[in-house]
Amino acid sequence: MKSEMVCFILGGGAGTRLYPLTDKRSKPAVPIGGKYRLIDIPVSNCLNSGVHRIFVLTQFNSASLNQHIKNTYNFDIFSSGFVDILAAEQTREKGEGWFRGTADAVRQCMKHLRKFDYKNILILSGDQLYQMDLKNFNEYHNSSKADITIATIPVNENDATGFGIMKVGKNGFVNDFIEKPDAKTLQNWSSDVSERAQKQDKHYLASMGIYLFSKEALEKVLQEYPDATDFGKEIIPQMISKKYDVASYPYEGYWEDIGTIRSFFDANISLTDNIPDFNLHDSKHSVYTHPRMLPPTKLFGSVINKVLLSEGGIIHAKSIETSVIGIRTRIQQETTLKNVVVFGNDTYESMDQLLDPKTINMGIGKNCHIENAILDKDCRISDNVNIIGHVDLEDEETEEYIIKDGIVVIRKGATITEGTQIGYTRRAGTSV
Repeated sequence: MKSEMVCFILGGGAGTRLYPLTDKRSKPAVPIGGKYRLIDIPVSNCLNSGVHRIFVLTQFNSASLNQHIKNTYNFDIFSSGFVDILAAEQTREKGEGWFRGTADAVRQCMKHLRKFDYKNILILSGDQLYQMDLKNFNEYHNSSKADITIATIPVNENDATGFGIMKVGKNGFVNDFIEKPDAKTLQNWSSDVSERAQKQDKHYLASMGIYLFSKEALEKVLQEYPDATDFGKEIIPQMISKKYDVASYPYEGYWEDIGTIRSFFDANISLTDNIPDFNLHDSKHSVYTHPRMLPPTKLFGSVINKVLLSEGGIIHAKSIETSVIGIRTRIQQETTLKNVVVFGNDTYESMDQLLDPKTINMGIGKNCHIENAILDKDCRISDNVNIIGHVDLEDEETEEYIIKDGIVVIRKGATITEGTQIGYTRRAGTSV
């Protein structure tokens, strides 16, 4: 695996559907699971599968992502492995500059592979949640002798309209492809799926945006279509129509494309399940991240139920339920949290700041009630604040918070003053 594959992880575009979490950071740099970032997922999948030559292609709001990668993934001097950043750059070569899409990004970065010996090129997204054995993926690709193998996942009729759908024959090769078909068109796009998928009423195979190209095939197709900028919309349909060998790699494990505030929120909350679909407590599928050397979290009389609690916190809360609590989080007395994702803080405040009565400290104050919310990093929530998201709430945007998909998102570094009511009122159950 070390000599056979190199990997490109796509750093993503503006991530507008995850705004405001992507207001000041790229999508793969968004925190998840209390202590990780989204980019840690594909990198960890690679490392667990023996893929140790990894390039992360970055462009939009990339400073924090670049810093995280630099500080996290360092191999010893006797290893040939690396996780390197390839940022969009201006060159003297015609047409180069900002990445215009997934295929254009890979095309511009192919020149950096000239000094490496490899057989296949793995292309991953930097903003998906899954655990996949990429060794099996590579072996399947080699055994099928395909030009490209696309990881596919069975989906039902409702979900299929939001994906690129493959029509796969019994031989495992893709015969046709359609991008986000409507319900009427979808009737002719079912494929042979496993018995398990059939029982779940999942008859359609969706592209996961995970590709494994043979070296010669990728070089050839990028030259044949120099103006094509996207794999899903342009390159792959062209390869199918031109009779390239396009194989489907069936995957039936957990996979979530973190595309919206609601999907991001649900993916985090699902990590608190007794046996979550994405299992962080699995020695065979470790998720690696920046080792911060923080102290253990301290708890003072709090009732904790179904909570991921990251290190470095000081918690006096009355109760926390079904929530994800990030690093260095401070929560004061008589406060209750339910269905909340807290990113935590980047630093600790000094004792002078903590004891200053005029300062609203980082973290969550006393006697607050928070439900169905995401608190970005370094928020300052004063005392007696109610923040309650609900599916009936209309979308709203202010300087301090956004309501989207029924979730209240407190912006990074926002200050919420004492007694503020956001979303639904605590007692009356009506919006404010």
